[in-house]
Amino acid sequence: MFLINYFHKLENSLSMLEKINNIQQWINSNSKKISYILYALSIVLAFQIYKSITGPINFNKIKNERYLKVIDRMKDIRNAQIAFKSVNGIYSNSFEELVKFVDSAQFTIVEKRDSSFMQYDRVYRIDMLKEVVVIDTLGYVSVKDSLFADNLNYKNMANVPIIGIDEKFELKADIIDKNGYNVPVFEVRVSKDKILFDQNSDLVTQEKQMVSVDGVNGPSIILGSMSDVSTNGNWPTTFDFERK
Repeated sequence: MFLINYFHKLENSLSMLEKINNIQQWINSNSKKISYILYALSIVLAFQIYKSITGPINFNKIKNERYLKVIDRMKDIRNAQIAFKSVNGIYSNSFEELVKFVDSAQFTIVEKRDSSFMQYDRVYRIDMLKEVVVIDTLGYVSVKDSLFADNLNYKNMANVPIIGIDEKFELKADIIDKNGYNVPVFEVRVSKDKILFDQNSDLVTQEKQMVSVDGVNGPSIILGSMSDVSTNGNWPTTFDFERK
């Protein structure tokens, strides 16, 4: 019985050696093919490593370029809204109305000066000095010329200025109660999903969860607020520097 088991093990060992030998022969006969395959795999691996390094860098470059365009457009909307409120006392909730306003409205140019005169006081029965502020109207100037000069981009202020998408900003306006006073407010927003529509979804998800002092926090770029009196945006001051 022992001999039988021994011969079985010997037979299995010989069979294994034969298989190893066959594999070695196959490797030797296909060494060039194997080299090509390993070379191709090394290229793919190197590309994936390169992509993992440069992907976030390229993403941030594209993101910042697009954010600048969006924020510049929002600044135009803010200027138009402030002008609209100075004339009408409220903010507009319609881009069409804003564009028409810029096209046709005028600012009143005034001059304020202090003045005084003597007025008889019936209580004290004497002439007393009374000080007043005199407001003189000097003329009128077009809102369009004052805010945008020859730049006609304001006509497209509703559109998100990113090539490849046909999206519009969300615009709201209302009057809210703030400490017992009725105050006008407005808000403009656009989702980061729309701005970064063609970028890596994982990087976009991370960007939407951004919480940083030098980043645009949250899932959207927002100007103004529907709950607070504000005409500021949720972007850092680095985006407010003039572009050269």
